Amino acid sequence: MAKSNILFIINPISGGKDKLKIPALIDANLDRSRFNPNYSVTEYVGHAAEIAEEAANKNFDIIVAVGGDGTINEIGSKVLLQNKVLGIIPFGSGNGLARFLKIPMNPKKAIQVINNLHVKQIDTATFNDKVYFNMAGMGFDAHISSVFAGNKKRGFSGYLKVGLKEMLDYKPETYTIVIDGKSYTRKAFVVSIANSSQYGNNAHISPLASVSDGLLDVCVVKNFPLYRLPVLGYYMMTGNTHKSDMVEIITGKEIHISRPKEGAIHIDGEPFFMGTEIDISINPLSLNIIVPAE
Repeated sequence: MAKSNILFIINPISGGKDKLKIPALIDANLDRSRFNPNYSVTEYVGHAAEIAEEAANKNFDIIVAVGGDGTINEIGSKVLLQNKVLGIIPFGSGNGLARFLKIPMNPKKAIQVINNLHVKQIDTATFNDKVYFNMAGMGFDAHISSVFAGNKKRGFSGYLKVGLKEMLDYKPETYTIVIDGKSYTRKAFVVSIANSSQYGNNAHISPLASVSDGLLDVCVVKNFPLYRLPVLGYYMMTGNTHKSDMVEIITGKEIHISRPKEGAIHIDGEPFFMGTEIDISINPLSLNIIVPAE
């Protein structure tokens, strides 16, 4: 049987975790009878996408993202265009997509998933022409992503600290949201467009979401008093957000959002700046990805 050429693209800073030993760990655990491994380490923002683009044009069958949701987005966007296969070894601070797909957080076990080479197709989405796989949105979470981007302290505790500080001053906005032709006007703290169920760290914003149903879940977190934040947190961590009176979830395929002013948005947790008009659409079963066998 011919071996598959596989490239591991390692983001050394994602999740604030040291990855110097990753190549040795992969060498020790990868099935060398099936795979020829190669390694690249990213050096700056956007480098993972450049490496993946070059690799996709070469003789690599499988490209593996070693990092978090942002790294997966950079690499997966190129894998999608070239119709190759994406693998994931989760090393981010949230790992939303990997957790949703039940890819183990333990690197050795994640490498074993790659050895088994069980490939499935999942939905992807575009947000004003930027591809995403897990979660995108605007409002408070995008504002926090933007503020957090300049924060040296990665990981969940750093995110939490920044979030609590910023929440006191944040003002919700009014959005006009058109979902498959039907219009809704909502004053919202957050508008998240979910492909999977969670942001990461098992915080579920849309517990019934699926990456293979051809639909996106528009999750509107309503304006709420600060004292109710622990209640919302409880709903998210127990996977019951869809039962909360603070959250409205509407599913659809084509979404247009108008907001009063340009500002921060996030795509798979990475901050960007966009204008007042946003178009989002689903691309069903478009990405080949290695997942655990069911």
